[in-house]
Amino acid sequence: METISKTIFDPTKIRGRKLANRLVVAPMTRVSATAAGVPTQEMADYYEAFAAGGFGMIITEGTYTDELSSKANHNQPGITNMEQMSGWKHVVTAAHRHHALIINQLMHGGALSEVSEETIGPSAVRPAGLRSTDFSVPPSPFPTPRAMDPADFENVKAGYVNAALLAHQAGFDGVELHAANGYLFDQFITPHTNLRTDRYGGSERNRLRFLMEVYEAVKVALPDDFIVGIRVSESKVNDLAYRWPGGSETARRIFEILAEIDPDYVHIAAEGGRWERECLYPDGFSSNSIAKSILRSPVIANGGMHDVALAEKLLNNNAADLVSIGRAAIASPNWPRLTAAGEPVVPFFKELIKPSLTLAHARRVREQSNESALC
Repeated sequence: METISKTIFDPTKIRGRKLANRLVVAPMTRVSATAAGVPTQEMADYYEAFAAGGFGMIITEGTYTDELSSKANHNQPGITNMEQMSGWKHVVTAAHRHHALIINQLMHGGALSEVSEETIGPSAVRPAGLRSTDFSVPPSPFPTPRAMDPADFENVKAGYVNAALLAHQAGFDGVELHAANGYLFDQFITPHTNLRTDRYGGSERNRLRFLMEVYEAVKVALPDDFIVGIRVSESKVNDLAYRWPGGSETARRIFEILAEIDPDYVHIAAEGGRWERECLYPDGFSSNSIAKSILRSPVIANGGMHDVALAEKLLNNNAADLVSIGRAAIASPNWPRLTAAGEPVVPFFKELIKPSLTLAHARRVREQSNESALC
């Protein structure tokens, strides 16, 4: 029987929801909401440009889940109240206009907060690295978080459930629990930031327990067809060199435990955009291939996936079902349409990191896409 090669442009499904292709916009911090965490019209234009540009699914920037302790950045969007929900509804409507799925990434910063001097985490361990996203002030050490107590666990969980319910009300197709890049759930997963001796510390199972409890609470509260995914990573925004102790064996244990809750998808992030550096182990296995061999749910690969040859190699080697693109999508929100047509894409430049430039560029792309009747 002839083998049919998979391509990035093949249609696919997540939890029965149809996607036009296997291309996903990766979540990227944009710090472009109002000071009150309300999404703006510029943000609606920004996300709509990706949908008009042909991406099958969009995952939003990390969105804070409660007003107590979750916020990580200035001008970060939240989804904790009706005003924020209404702002997101405009974003969702814009994306759905072009038949893209849109997922709200729910994020608790934990100890990695740029905005609070009183933070929480699994243990009272000061994070590595320096605060750096507020360019108006010199970088400074993160504060030492307060170790979470039973009330904190309940507040965080309730915040996630409430945020997911508001995301559903806004029209999102699902949510992604951000358990990557050094934020709260990742602080539990990481041994040196989780020194707890109770049921939330010690073994891999204990360190994954809170993430799994929150996941199950969200699933119970939402309709069955509402997508709930999980994003994990090894390296962190404040510690790019960190890797899971034990390499591929640790990865295998982590995904075997996560398989017990059967997440709707697992998104494996490569902080810094290099898949080979972040996800490939010396023994030849990768975190993606291990996850695919264990999980029943789709796996999203990340890290330089604008390299079509690499992306399709992972798809055809049973290491991924979808691929997420970050910086290349910022530079060319219509990357899927240009690539499918064999046309050149705009290269990524560092100055495009500035949200104002990115939003303006996205708005122009959306307008050009509409003028060309590509949507």
